[in-house]
Amino acid sequence: MAKLVILSAPSGSGKTTLTRRLLSGNSAFAFSISATSRAPRAQEKEGIDYYFLTPQEFLKKRDQQEFLEWEEVYPGTYYGTLRSEVERLWAQGMVVFFDIDVEGALRLKKNFGDAALAVYIQAPSRLELERRLRTRGSDSEEKIQIRLQKAAQEARRAPLFDAVVVNDTVERASAELNDIVNAFLQRK
Repeated sequence: MAKLVILSAPSGSGKTTLTRRLLSGNSAFAFSISATSRAPRAQEKEGIDYYFLTPQEFLKKRDQQEFLEWEEVYPGTYYGTLRSEVERLWAQGMVVFFDIDVEGALRLKKNFGDAALAVYIQAPSRLELERRLRTRGSDSEEKIQIRLQKAAQEARRAPLFDAVVVNDTVERASAELNDIVNAFLQRK
């Protein structure tokens, strides 16, 4: 049976760093590239980090049911998992790895049940999360406050995940995440 590994976390918790570390050490994983209606950040590339769509393109694909899950994460900003992306990776025999928002992660977990592992990544504290967001230097003060409010809401959903990993240090969190994922993959 095809399997999914889903990482989710508030922005700034380090899920992308943990995802990259886990993927770099396992050739059986393939990263599911999400679609988004937001503009690319300076270092992001089309088809590598995201599929960047206009809001109109995104909503058209949504209406044509081309997404396994989608969410309006921030007002007017959509993210989603294209069905075609997951099917392409499964056809290659890969375990599909996701780095997506909390609601999308829970939707995938509900839809795929035991074939999916959903892991919630959290910063060790709200203060540390705020420090990380500020250190990134990519968001305005208003955007940082929105992200912190959303993080508080998302943290209440953490108990619905299969596992929670506190990202206090990348090395420790990576090791814990690796153990959780390996145990999941060994289950029949």
